[in-house]
Amino acid sequence: MKKVAFLLSIGLGWASASFAAGNMPEGNAAAGEKNTLVCGACHGADGNGMAPFPKLAGQGAKYLYKQLVDIRDGARVIPTMLGQLDGKSDQDLADLAAYYAAQSGTLGKTDPELLELGRKVYRAGVASRGVAACTACHSPTGQGNAPAGYPALSGQHAQYIADQLRAYRQGYEDPAGRTNDGDTKIMRTIAFGLSDKEIEAVASYAAGLH
Repeated sequence: MKKVAFLLSIGLGWASASFAAGNMPEGNAAAGEKNTLVCGACHGADGNGMAPFPKLAGQGAKYLYKQLVDIRDGARVIPTMLGQLDGKSDQDLADLAAYYAAQSGTLGKTDPELLELGRKVYRAGVASRGVAACTACHSPTGQGNAPAGYPALSGQHAQYIADQLRAYRQGYEDPAGRTNDGDTKIMRTIAFGLSDKEIEAVASYAAGLH
C-alpha cells in the first residue's frame, strides 16, 4: 500500500510540475535555431556543451520548455541564466525546446569505481530511506519519458546531474535550493535521502547509460 501511495505521489508531483509544459505551444525547430546564438556559448551550437553546463541535445521538448519557462519566470534560479530569457515569449521558448530536442546527444561514461553503487541506487533506490528507483520516471536506459515531461539522464554530464541532486537536496528545507519539482517535492524528497557518495555514484551511472 505504501508503494502504491508513493507512486501516486510521483504522478501528482510531476503533474503539478509539468503544468506549464501542458500548455506548451507547438514548437518550430527552425525558428528556434535562429535564437540559439547566445545559448551556444555555454550549451554548444548543437546542444552538446561542456560541463558544468548541461547538454540540451535530445532532451524532451516538454521538459526543456518547462525549465525555460521556470527560469524566465523566476521559479528556477540559475545565476548564469539571469536575464538570458527576458523578453522571450512562450512561443520563443517552445521553439528553442523543439530545436534542442531534435538534436542528437553524445554519449556519456560511467566511472568504473562508482558503477556498482550507482547501479544499485538507480535501479532499486534506497528503500530504507524512502528513495524510489530512478527507473520509475527516467527509464531503465536513462531515456526519460519525453511525452510525460520526465527528463533524459543518459549522456548528460555526471557533474551536472550530481549538482542538480545536491540542489534538490538543499531545496528540501531551504528555498535557496532547487524547488521546481512540484508541490509534492518528489525530486527534493528523493535527493534528501541520498548521501554525497550515493549522489556521485548514481549521477555517474546515469550519465553512462545508453
